[in-house]
Amino acid sequence: MTDEPEVELTEALADDTAGVETVDRREHLAAAEGAVLRADNLVAGYLPGVNILNGTDLYAREGELVGIIGPNGAGKSTLLKAMFGLVAVRSGTVTLGGADITNLKAHVLVGRGIGFVPQTNNVFGTLTIEENLEMGTFLRPRRFKERFEFVASLFPTLAQRRKQRAGSLSGGERQMVAMSRALMMEPRVLLLDEPSAGLSPAMQDEVFYRTKQINSTGVTVVMVEQNARRCLQICDRGYVLDQGRNAYTASGQDLIHDPKVIELYLGTLARA
Repeated sequence: MTDEPEVELTEALADDTAGVETVDRREHLAAAEGAVLRADNLVAGYLPGVNILNGTDLYAREGELVGIIGPNGAGKSTLLKAMFGLVAVRSGTVTLGGADITNLKAHVLVGRGIGFVPQTNNVFGTLTIEENLEMGTFLRPRRFKERFEFVASLFPTLAQRRKQRAGSLSGGERQMVAMSRALMMEPRVLLLDEPSAGLSPAMQDEVFYRTKQINSTGVTVVMVEQNARRCLQICDRGYVLDQGRNAYTASGQDLIHDPKVIELYLGTLARA
């Protein structure tokens, strides 16, 4: 999945979403006070003059699991990349623990406590599992042993196969390596971009289970997901993005049972 604009989908949803009110920003800003990660009124895009995000807001409290869903082209992955310094923010701010981190480089953000797992090309295939995890501590190599023991407690199978090359693993196993590598720097916040994409149903279940397990250790998780229903089932709060804006935000359980969300978004995503 990509977040490039999809004209047909946008036109198909235009009439349905015309009457949908965006999230009340005043209430959102008040609720966001003290959040560990915030994105306020972000405008961003890949090409000059073409915005994918059009005033997007997001916040995640310490220890929360936040899900982001929406149709193709809504800006979901772009939002994660903008928060992680991979897409230039044209206006708006991103803060971590109250400090402005807007447009900082990705390696600086890793040092500040943000981990990011991209959807594709997220492991070094020619390196072993252990070497991939060593890459995760490139800023603090002396912490490798300590962090490896922590990751091994979450992913014992990877620890047992530490000398196996990552390129020989299945898609789901590579996803586990990528998540493990992001955890090696002990992030406060972990950003996951479509972690279940392209995986078998069994491996999708494994990814969601591991995500919840990581979150239970105290790591704040912000996850973009194509499997909207499954995402909403496990997240504390969810955001529905549409055309680069927040269409809805509420608890995962409230969103999954909201008739408008089901009609306008969950049904569309199920057919996609």
